[in-house]
Amino acid sequence: MTDQTRVLDERSVPNAMWRGTLCRCPHCGQGKMFRAYLKTAAQCDVCGEELSHHRADDFPPYIAITIVGHIIIFLMLHLDMTYHVQPITYVVTMVPLAIVLPLAMLPSIKGAIIGLQWANRMYGFGTGQRD
Repeated sequence: MTDQTRVLDERSVPNAMWRGTLCRCPHCGQGKMFRAYLKTAAQCDVCGEELSHHRADDFPPYIAITIVGHIIIFLMLHLDMTYHVQPITYVVTMVPLAIVLPLAMLPSIKGAIIGLQWANRMYGFGTGQRD
């Protein structure tokens, strides 16, 4: 086994997920993962790693909605127990938060999921895909 093959075989899940969270290539950490808001680039413009194999599908929105739901419920309970809050206050503050927060989180969450899939060689991210 050559040194180059050994380097290609070692894929760190935490590093790949962190690079994906930063919306960077899970392989090199330099190239951009997305060509648009949530459109994955076909390949990394720095190292040439194929990124089109991913199957993120509905998992990133599910994670974003779960996180935001917990944040909003915590805020509503805290406000209700601490202050006398009118229901319109929740409508004016929490509805925009429920829309903006998941949209802000989605690219990073999708990047982390793609990084996880890349590190575990899922859905065609295995060795032999790169020349």
